[in-house]
Amino acid sequence: MSRKHIYLLFALVGLFVPYYFLFRFLSANGFDTPLLVQQLLANNISTFFAVDLVISIIVFWVYVIAEANKLQMKNWWLYILASLTVGLSFALPL
Repeated sequence: MSRKHIYLLFALVGLFVPYYFLFRFLSANGFDTPLLVQQLLANNISTFFAVDLVISIIVFWVYVIAEANKLQMKNWWLYILASLTVGLSFALPL
């Protein structure tokens, strides 16, 4: 299996697994944003993971923009959009 196929597999896993849990939350609670944030920041450990993820995404954005400028990439903004709409687990292997 080529590296390209492995990254595609990781991107698909990163697309479907996080949304599975989001859909479970939405089916149980609807689109209750205050509850989502409350549960996301419920304790120090969950806040640790949330903050770590936000910092990782910002670092990813800086990296993508720098590489896009260096390599003159077209459509580099799709990686930023992927990280905002799905998450880093999808955008990074993409």
